[in-house]
Amino acid sequence: MIRHEESADIPAIRKIVEDAFSQPAEAQLVDRLRDDGDAVISAVAVDDGQIVGHILFSRMSAPFRALGLAPVAVALGRQRNGIGSELIRWGLAKARETEWTCVFVLGDPSFYERFGFNVALAGGFESPYAGEHFMALALGEPLPVTTGKVEYAAAFNALD
Repeated sequence: MIRHEESADIPAIRKIVEDAFSQPAEAQLVDRLRDDGDAVISAVAVDDGQIVGHILFSRMSAPFRALGLAPVAVALGRQRNGIGSELIRWGLAKARETEWTCVFVLGDPSFYERFGFNVALAGGFESPYAGEHFMALALGEPLPVTTGKVEYAAAFNALD
């Protein structure tokens, strides 16, 4: 089952994200995004009453309504079982329902292309993350513009 996060989920989310990334930086990022009001979609995967995954989409600065997908984390021992993929599909569906225009992600194209993300679509946008791992996904209509500056929420500036 996937659902929006609740305040009682925060300690479990923090643990899953820290374990998945083998460091606290991404968990601190999630906390900052939430505290700053930039977390737009934050959801958990629950199995047998236990939180086994988390995903976060945050507000971005762009020439249209855009979200950044990061991070997505699955509990150790539960990875490579489709939980992360289900979280991504669920989150993208929620982004479409709430009329966001685009989602950007920085990651492995061989993984994210299966959800429709495209390196070429992000190629015209100026970003510190621009390159072969920076991808975009239009959520419906073609993007109104294919160039311009896009920036993740300020909390991302604290990441190394």
